[in-house]
Amino acid sequence: MINPFASRPAPKLVFGPGALRELPACVREVGGSAVLLVSDRGLAGSGHLDRAQRLLEAAGIPVSVFADAQENPTEADVAVCRDHAQGQTFDCLVALGGGSSLDTARACNFLLTNGGAMRDYHGYGKAVKPMLPLIAIPTTAGTGSETQSYALVSRDDTHEKMACGDPKARARLALLDPELTATMPQSVAILSGLDALSHALESAVSTRRNEISALYSEAAFGHLAIAINRVVAGSATSDDRGHMLLGAALAGLAIENSMLGAAHASANPLTARLGVVHGQAVSLMLPSVMRFNSADPATAAIYARLSDRLKASGVTSLPVIDWVVELISQGALPSVAIAASALPTLAQDASKQWTGQFNPRALQVDDYVTLYRRALSIHVTG
Repeated sequence: MINPFASRPAPKLVFGPGALRELPACVREVGGSAVLLVSDRGLAGSGHLDRAQRLLEAAGIPVSVFADAQENPTEADVAVCRDHAQGQTFDCLVALGGGSSLDTARACNFLLTNGGAMRDYHGYGKAVKPMLPLIAIPTTAGTGSETQSYALVSRDDTHEKMACGDPKARARLALLDPELTATMPQSVAILSGLDALSHALESAVSTRRNEISALYSEAAFGHLAIAINRVVAGSATSDDRGHMLLGAALAGLAIENSMLGAAHASANPLTARLGVVHGQAVSLMLPSVMRFNSADPATAAIYARLSDRLKASGVTSLPVIDWVVELISQGALPSVAIAASALPTLAQDASKQWTGQFNPRALQVDDYVTLYRRALSIHVTG
């Protein structure tokens, strides 16, 4: 029996080495004549920001630049971008960078066109007025934000990570240029790659999975699995970068058409309360969550199918959970010291995360405490 579903539209994807050159044509395609280019200071150092600006200006498209997007943007961070934008003239947004730059641009679009504060848009479909066209250009292969309609923004007071979504907020077009990911530091390449892999794995078993999301999840997994070992080893080729970038975008579409699960629900409090980088937090939690979920027969069957895919493609003969553990171990992630007394608070926070309700096995607060103990046992102190 096929469960009912309604698929969400995808942005137009323009993929290929050197695809950034198509940016001026893409702006015109979405009806833009002047651009607000949102990025971060790290991108300014790579040269990608200057190149994008030069391409647009050479095509006669005026550009205003906001290059102060912050990692894990807060409501206050987004308000800074809005305040900057209100003094500029533009009819199209271009987001260039990692997930935080893309989230900042998308969130700013809510405020510029619909007013209010980001917390007003927590949830889905709360923007009543039209929004400006957005073009997303990822420079990391991780979040998949370029293919989603959500902006992830943390509340200023509680640090809760809010998913603020609307069908009008998705990018009209996503430019996927693997050359832009070649400048990622090795640590960023590892963490963003593991984040993308977690998206493929969690969306594949989410309770909201469906015929469309499953296609995206497994296609994403195939692209990521074939390249991520070399990414972690620091020997990625240009082809590998293409697989990772496309895999991350497809995983974003899988999330958009289904949802995530307990690995993200338990990772978010580690980021909010302890400042653990998102990719690292998810990677720390993912193996324990997968083992917990494997007690569900339907989930175990999906994991077995992914294990077969790993073997058939020559990646490894290990079962998928063991392969993930080995991969994370090879990534040599920094250790995280957590006092045992902090676990109940983290678990309470995790139980309130939106993504956790879509995990294939339901979890209570005590289950999250157990997950944290298993995932972080060598780091727990006190």
